[in-house]
Formats: sequence, C-alpha cells, structure tokens
Amino acid sequence: MAIWDFVKDAGKSILGEAKASPAKADTESSKPAQENTAQAKAEALKKELRALGLDAGDVHLTLKGDVVKVESRGADRETMEKLILAVGNIEGISKVEADLPEDAKPQFHTVEKGETLSAIAKKYLGDANKYQAIFEANKPMLSDPDKIYPGQKLRIPQSA
Repeated sequence: MAIWDFVKDAGKSILGEAKASPAKADTESSKPAQENTAQAKAEALKKELRALGLDAGDVHLTLKGDVVKVESRGADRETMEKLILAVGNIEGISKVEADLPEDAKPQFHTVEKGETLSAIAKKYLGDANKYQAIFEANKPMLSDPDKIYPGQKLRIPQSA
C-alpha cells in the first residue's frame, strides 16, 4: 500500500459540518460521536466521487483522522490515480493510502503559487502547448485549465 501526501489546508471544502469536532465529553461517550463524524466525512467524500463520476459502486473509503484509505476492485490504473487525487485534493485530507499495480508509479505534481498548466506541461512534457494533456488527465476534477490552485496535486500523463 502506497501513501501520498497532500496539503491539508488546500482543496475543495466538502466536509462542512462533518468536519466539526464533537462537543466536549468524556472519552467513552465521545468515541461513538467520533465514529459518526468519520462516517459523515467518508460519506461526504463518497458523494463527491459520485458527483465526479468516479464511484462505480465498488469504491470503499476508510477514514482515520485526516488519512483516507481508498480501495476499489474494479478500477483501472487511471481511475485509481484519479480517485487518489479526487480524495486527496479535499480540504482536511493530508494523506491518501491506496494500492496500485507494482509497475504503476504515477507521476503527480503539486501546484506552486503562480504556476500554470502550460508551465507544468513545459516542465514534464517538454512543450507548454501540451497543457491540454494534463487538463484531460485530471478531468473530471478540473473543469477549466485556468482553475488550478497552490497545493493542488495533478496527474501528469505518461505520454502526451
């Protein structure tokens, strides 16, 4: 199982009230509340995956604090990489664990302030005009090539 780091304070905010910590209580009575909060967060993440068209019904998420474990039996490599990014690029998530095939070493890039898809394409693909390949590799998480933000992780396609 591999682990990818994400910027916890960057990303889409979908966790809403599920992110709020339970009211102060003793340890015994707060444990069910913490489990309910984790379940609510996991459900919010699943809802986001469904909205993106990335959950074919076989995706299982396990949430422990700000770490999400992603499991899917039917997902191919590209879909698993997109699942990792879709979950990791959510505000409040710092790490994503997932299994990928042994030969699969995805290339991800963390966006820095002031970067554009063209600059990223030039760096990885040798041609700024190949930004569209990076945009396509990150659909449906990206809806516009100009809407990337610092801290966001992007998939870099193997070939463009």
